[in-house]
Amino acid sequence: MAVLLQVDFPYSGPWGEDMAQAMRGLAESIAQEPGLLWKIWTENRDASEAGGIYLFADRASAEAYLQMHRARLLGFGVPQVNVKLFDVNPALSAIDRAPLGG
Repeated sequence: MAVLLQVDFPYSGPWGEDMAQAMRGLAESIAQEPGLLWKIWTENRDASEAGGIYLFADRASAEAYLQMHRARLLGFGVPQVNVKLFDVNPALSAIDRAPLGG
């Protein structure tokens, strides 16, 4: 069953296109993570937050990525990492055109 991972953390920039350029290598690395179907990068300049919404093929892949990513963010000096894991209801999500991937 697909699992959605929501991550956010305090972030002071860069934003927009500057963020895209600065984080390109990280995005390419994340794209290679086992079990990752897709990621949506999120940013909220007004609240000084960034993060992402990820869809993984299974809970084990999501939890393994989360453990690694939390450690990486803390290593970057991020003081707090907020996370939530959700099981996806594929039948209802399909009705509402969810891009569930695999």
